[in-house]
Amino acid sequence: MRRELAEWAEEAHQLSQRRVAGLIPVDRATLRYEHHRDSQDALRVRLRELAGSRVRYGYRRLTVLLKREGWEVNAKRIYRLYTEEGLIVRTQKRRERAQRQRIAQGPAVRPNQRWSMDFVAQRLPDGRWIRVLTVVDQFTRECLTLHADTALSGEKVAMALSKIVGIRGAPQSITVDNGSEFSSKAMDLWAYSNSVHLDFIRPGRPVENGYIESFNGRLRDECLNVEVFFTLTDARRKLAFWRHDYNHHRPHSALADRTPAEFAAVCSRGKDGDKAALENAARFPLSHRTAAAAGMPITAPISSPLLEIVT
Repeated sequence: MRRELAEWAEEAHQLSQRRVAGLIPVDRATLRYEHHRDSQDALRVRLRELAGSRVRYGYRRLTVLLKREGWEVNAKRIYRLYTEEGLIVRTQKRRERAQRQRIAQGPAVRPNQRWSMDFVAQRLPDGRWIRVLTVVDQFTRECLTLHADTALSGEKVAMALSKIVGIRGAPQSITVDNGSEFSSKAMDLWAYSNSVHLDFIRPGRPVENGYIESFNGRLRDECLNVEVFFTLTDARRKLAFWRHDYNHHRPHSALADRTPAEFAAVCSRGKDGDKAALENAARFPLSHRTAAAAGMPITAPISSPLLEIVT
């Protein structure tokens, strides 16, 4: 700070370096020092490329991606370059709300035990609205489906869930809000037929379904606000690719910077190398962990069940 102030005084008032050093005061050696730090141009270029393709990723997730590519970097260095390049992501500050008591719901302790489900809406360029059914696994954080349609009734929701159950089996319960689609007779019949408990949250308490609310925020921020959906078919295609990227490439801070698919694979193999990450995955839907990524990324090809482009 003193060096910058001295340089400003020397230029603005046409003072000598000796005079400025006596007025501030600051050592003259400090004013004459020239650092020879590596500019790291290659790293800056790659950082800008990643930030350009992942426009809503912060410096921590970009650090994970760079480490996966073999760069020997840490979060502090990337943050410095991140700010110098002007890549800071602007986020809307949330209003502070008074805390209130609520009934705690039991956390999931294994994959495919508890799901969360909700809707998001998006407008097409022609003015029509589409709705997207979002379903996530509360334990592994996997996105199980992004089913888009112009209208989603209870019957369509039941059909979309049946496709998921046909691939990975039925959960014990699904946490939902009190929307008419979820409380319809069609959903009640589907839940009874598949022995699934529909866990309704209290009206006006979306925080009780924090897993899906957090996911919907990421979906809105990284996909819906970035992509332009020209038609319903185009929306389904782009949502399918974003879902695959979310499950197989996007690092999740609550899973020790592993991807949901990688974390699910670790659970299926019965490994618990990072016990804290396994516990936090079930307990804290909005937790932010900064541990280094563990294991190798999953680079499996996109399969038709994973894409699940529903027509």
